[in-house]
Amino acid sequence: MKRLRGTLVIVCAAMLASACSLIGPGHLKADQVDYARALGEANKRAILASIVQLRYADAPSFVSVSQIIASYSFDARGGPTLNLGSGAQASYASATGSVSYSNHPTFTFVPTTGDAFATAFIRPLAPALVLPLAQGGIPVDLLLRIVAQSIGDLRNGTALGGPGSAGSPAFFELLRAARRLQLEGDLNVESRNGNGASRVFLAIRNSPDDPPGAAADRDALKRLLHLPADTGSFEVVYGQWAPPGQIAILTRSVLAVLSDLGAQISVPDAEVAKGATKSTVPLIGGETRPTIVVRSGRGAPSNAYVTVSYNGTNYWIEHDDFDSKYAFTVVQDLMALAQVDTSAKAPIVTIPAD
Repeated sequence: MKRLRGTLVIVCAAMLASACSLIGPGHLKADQVDYARALGEANKRAILASIVQLRYADAPSFVSVSQIIASYSFDARGGPTLNLGSGAQASYASATGSVSYSNHPTFTFVPTTGDAFATAFIRPLAPALVLPLAQGGIPVDLLLRIVAQSIGDLRNGTALGGPGSAGSPAFFELLRAARRLQLEGDLNVESRNGNGASRVFLAIRNSPDDPPGAAADRDALKRLLHLPADTGSFEVVYGQWAPPGQIAILTRSVLAVLSDLGAQISVPDAEVAKGATKSTVPLIGGETRPTIVVRSGRGAPSNAYVTVSYNGTNYWIEHDDFDSKYAFTVVQDLMALAQVDTSAKAPIVTIPAD
């Protein structure tokens, strides 16, 4: 009987140890990846929802997740039962145990309002903030097509309509020349700090080893921007006009970027007919394909890159559309940069996820 009692104790201890392995460090690997993926998917849906909302003149709101608390509760009970029979009654032994486990994560959301909202989403993006992205490998033509309203006297196309909505043909010529120089390593963005301010310069390298086309692209870039031919580094400043030897870029705000992307979405004819939104103004400049192609319909594909529903219609980006997915990622990066120096002071909303 002593041996049996010892065996029962070992069995109960094994049950407890097995149950304890459900929580603790064993969760870190799965939770870190799963929560990161869930946050990424939620962020993509929030951005696409904002783009669609602005297509319908519906002002978006922005909420960020500031804290995640993964709360686990665990309860394990067990014990042996030993009955020594007498007479005709047989002796028996048994082990009983119970395990309960629950997971109650808590998410803390911080709405972006007031000064933080104005700084991050309404004020134009500073050239010194966004242009270094090109040095990090993002195609400079895509970056400038998204953020630049104009470069010098060359206007970007816009899907919002109005005079000059097609943009300047030379604007897209400029972007194509800049991209080719970037691929050759002859176009670089340099950040410099001086007098407490961050300044950004565009460096155009002149190398004798470059292919013949590079020289033509350098000449075209300087000609279109009215830059001196014998200089290789030019400061980029915000605005429509700049002194000789500088490059003026009139940048958009995050809301302007999202609005322009939303205006490129093809919406159902019924929505236009009833006055919920305006007809899509097609791009007729140097780039007629939307920056991000957003599809719409009654149902989205199951493998869509990201999908949201608005007013009974689904909007999505195709999984197989690499160009749209990459441009969408650039927009995510721009929004993250815009919020770097902001801190919302709005109420914090904590929602327990039971």
